[in-house]
Amino acid sequence: MKNLDLIPTGQIVNTHGLRGDVKVMPWADDPEFLLEFDRFFIDGKEYAVQHASLQKSMVLLKLKGVDSIDDAAKLRQKEIAIARSDVELEDGTVFIADLIGLPVLADGTEIGKITEVMPLPGNDVYVVQGEHEYLIPAVKEFVEEIDTKAGFVKVKLIEGMRSDAD
Repeated sequence: MKNLDLIPTGQIVNTHGLRGDVKVMPWADDPEFLLEFDRFFIDGKEYAVQHASLQKSMVLLKLKGVDSIDDAAKLRQKEIAIARSDVELEDGTVFIADLIGLPVLADGTEIGKITEVMPLPGNDVYVVQGEHEYLIPAVKEFVEEIDTKAGFVKVKLIEGMRSDAD
């Protein structure tokens, strides 16, 4: 069961140095986003951040209580998460985790559910799986409304969005 209070934000991919730092591959549009947090959660356990910095597209973290390369190695391949309450999103912005599983409506009819959000250079693309699969660019022209509280996304379909069309 998914913990709705925690949002997965990356994966620890390696150790860094000898003092217990970890290298995190961020799951965010901008890795700098993760530098704003003073705590992360790994397997539901809270870790205070002692230091955070960027290294190319990765985030280096020194977590309290992780004091050696051996401690850090035990965290390799673990998912890190942030508390939803620690984040203030701009208006009109939603977490990808909140979109996954939402029903998608086109002309008032459900066409499927969002199964994936593909981050592409120009814009994200919603993968919608139902009787057919659709690839819908996440732009105002095609995404008319997102209501995570009510639990739906309204879209406008055009020819070519159905990826499994004959």
